Amino acid sequence: MTESTTASVIRVVVAKPGLDGHDRGAKFVARALRDAGMEVVYTGLHQTPEQIVEAAIQEDADAVGLSVLSGAHMTLFAKVVALLKERDASDIVVFGGGIVPAEDLPELERMGVAKVFTPGATSTEIVEWIRVHVDPDR
Repeated sequence: MTESTTASVIRVVVAKPGLDGHDRGAKFVARALRDAGMEVVYTGLHQTPEQIVEAAIQEDADAVGLSVLSGAHMTLFAKVVALLKERDASDIVVFGGGIVPAEDLPELERMGVAKVFTPGATSTEIVEWIRVHVDPDR
């Protein structure tokens, strides 16, 4: 098959920014995306926004999924989005999950976070949202 007839695979970096040490949800999402045929890089615990953005750029990611349970979502999501813009990589879709109060969702969207999955979101919901909203041929 030539490159033009091969379907592009969505590449996602899944990251745990900050000091939060609970990564069960991030690993669950990473596995679900992988099982759905996406290429997934899980960066591990305690990543800085700078490390996450660097990984996303080096991996030619189409999306970055951030998992934040510590309450620092406003700061950490904003920093990742800002760094992607600084690096001319704002075409990388940023989405997230975790414990995020409903009243913070509009501000996160205004910042450039495309979607936040809160507790109760299913793996099917996450996979389908990514398939619809992330373009690997960007």
